[in-house]
Amino acid sequence: MRYKFEDLEVWQLSLKLIGSVYKIAKDFPDNERFGLTSQIKRAATSINLNIAEGSGRSTKKDFASFVRNSIGSTREVIACLRIAEQEKFLHTDSTTYEDTIQALYFKLIALDKSLRS
Repeated sequence: MRYKFEDLEVWQLSLKLIGSVYKIAKDFPDNERFGLTSQIKRAATSINLNIAEGSGRSTKKDFASFVRNSIGSTREVIACLRIAEQEKFLHTDSTTYEDTIQALYFKLIALDKSLRS
């Protein structure tokens, strides 16, 4: 069975981002397991889960609220990645995730605007 939210491009992009984040986080130092590693994984997962949960709400206004939470979590992932860059935890080219994040971020903003209009 396929659920309606699985057809949303933002949900598919968020799933792709989760894969990138989990791959990137594997290279973080062990002492970050309960810090930055956990935080970035939770933030990336939160994007996806908020889209799924919000899509099942009874009103567009309710769904928009969950989409805004996803936007916030996307910003959180970006901030975590900047910290990881600063601390030299990243051992991958930023193009592997930057395009996905940028596309996801702007599509979430567009979805939020369409739901609120």
